[in-house]
Amino acid sequence: MTASPGDRPDWLKIKAAHDPRHDLVRKVMKELKLRTVCDASQCPNLSECWGSGTATFMILGDTCTRSCRFCSVRSGAPRGRFDLTEPSRVAQAVQRLGIRHAVVTSVTRDDLIMGGASVFAATTEAIRSLTPKVTVETLVPDFQGNRRAIEMVLNARPEIFAHNLEVVRNAQAIARDHRASYERSLAVLHLAKELSPGTMTKSSLMVGLGEDEEGLEEAFIDLRSSGVDLLTIGQYLRPKGSDLEVQRYYTPDEFDGLKRKAESAGFIRVLAGPMVRSSYHAQDALV
Repeated sequence: MTASPGDRPDWLKIKAAHDPRHDLVRKVMKELKLRTVCDASQCPNLSECWGSGTATFMILGDTCTRSCRFCSVRSGAPRGRFDLTEPSRVAQAVQRLGIRHAVVTSVTRDDLIMGGASVFAATTEAIRSLTPKVTVETLVPDFQGNRRAIEMVLNARPEIFAHNLEVVRNAQAIARDHRASYERSLAVLHLAKELSPGTMTKSSLMVGLGEDEEGLEEAFIDLRSSGVDLLTIGQYLRPKGSDLEVQRYYTPDEFDGLKRKAESAGFIRVLAGPMVRSSYHAQDALV
């Protein structure tokens, strides 16, 4: 379906449902002074995920050193600042909320040594120390391709190492910051699998930005060739303040078709749908 400004199709119109768990998540996050990517990225699944007691923690501050056009997180110059107590506070939140699978992500911090990889490792270790049975997924930036940074995150033993390719090759220049690239993202995923073959790797793609069938199939093949085990595919929705327009709304049936094509490329698990995001139903991947 071709996009029309301000006119989303019915399958993208969500009626928010209130759940007491939603209030608990917000309360704990506020008390511990933490951020979730759910709020920062204007995720459409916030009510569903928070209602089930699931949240994706966003560490390393609220200011990204890059400025991807698809993203609503603010960009700027954090000047090397970060909070050393953040890992322990994330661990406390995981414990208080009874989370079974914790997803930890961050803004991109090109201003930090190794992109803040040490904070990802410290957060994973803090969660494990307080709640040993909780599984952890680290959704990392590209660390500028730094091998030592990737090793540092993997040495903390997350069950899932994730990095998002975001869009097909020919949409990279219009959607992502110029410091990101299709090749670098694939290299990060390939290196992670090479360094830790037993760790599941994951990536995510957005559609609706003018990609074609050939570009999507190329991305599926390239991701599998890089050792990616898990893939999510979702509809790009223009965030508030962005000038990057939606070119097309995929129907639920078309997402079913994308899921089948991706599965045929050999992924262990594929989630595809209009509202699917990189951390959507993340805990199910380990069931």
